[in-house]
Amino acid sequence: MTAYIRISRQGKSKDVPCDAVLTIGRDRNSDVVLPDLHASRNHAMIRQIGHGDYYLIDSGSSNGTFLNHQRISTPRLLRDGDHITMGRVEMVFHQTSKQEKAIDSLSLQDTLISDTPEIRQITILVADIRGFTTLSEQVHIRTLTKLMNSWFHQVSDAIITHGGIVDKFIGDCVFARWETETDQVKSILQVLSAAQLINQLTVELGNSFEEVKEQIRIGVGINTGAASMGIGQDNTALGDAVNIAFRLENATKVLGTDIVLSESSYQYLPKEVVELRRQHLRIKGKRDPVRICSLRFEDINLVLQKMQQIRETG
Repeated sequence: MTAYIRISRQGKSKDVPCDAVLTIGRDRNSDVVLPDLHASRNHAMIRQIGHGDYYLIDSGSSNGTFLNHQRISTPRLLRDGDHITMGRVEMVFHQTSKQEKAIDSLSLQDTLISDTPEIRQITILVADIRGFTTLSEQVHIRTLTKLMNSWFHQVSDAIITHGGIVDKFIGDCVFARWETETDQVKSILQVLSAAQLINQLTVELGNSFEEVKEQIRIGVGINTGAASMGIGQDNTALGDAVNIAFRLENATKVLGTDIVLSESSYQYLPKEVVELRRQHLRIKGKRDPVRICSLRFEDINLVLQKMQQIRETG
């Protein structure tokens, strides 16, 4: 998968390839230098996530970054043909795939086989910032942009550090996944460690902005199950397992807790941890209630220690 931006200015155009991180701004150390006083020194960046997803991230610029003529305040997934405006500079994002170029040479039968979705056993984490609408009404757009883009970077690093893959960001929500076919216990350890770190960095990040008067909190849903991989232009995971993870995250608000795990995930937790925290939850679209376990972030250290001890002695 290759990606580049085509920059147009004063009747001339230039193609710049997108690497893992492409910084854009007036500063001469930027990967793309914008000779425009309407652009900020460190205006924005394009960052690659996973195997081929590119996100446009405003760095708290004075005049804003516009995607398809709309100002962005949170990281936005780029698609082929998207128009980007920074100051008075116009750009177009392009992304092509080698497979797309070669598809004409394949027979219809080969094409159908290659398009068959791959089913894998994964553990899904969905983490969402609580009260984001209220937060966006209380702070200036530049502060909100800086805060969310810092959150985006730090959450990405936390997930990758603990062996996960960022599937996508949806506004103030992150959807990540871990493959669990080989070592389920290890995957749950990694998922809970990532959730704990995301909560920690979220609290610290909120405290670093004077305009943010209340502590920023997150809710986390965790589910394990089979999903179709590499679906659509977003190359995302899709299936009932993913839908349940999003429902579990939403349930944290109703239950007044921090993390909700389905039985397929909490079965790997120590029994003494699960025993008093189990309950049933009705989920829209499911005929039967789902068995869940709820945790507080302050419980995680103890849970991780016990799981690690069991893993080492087992």
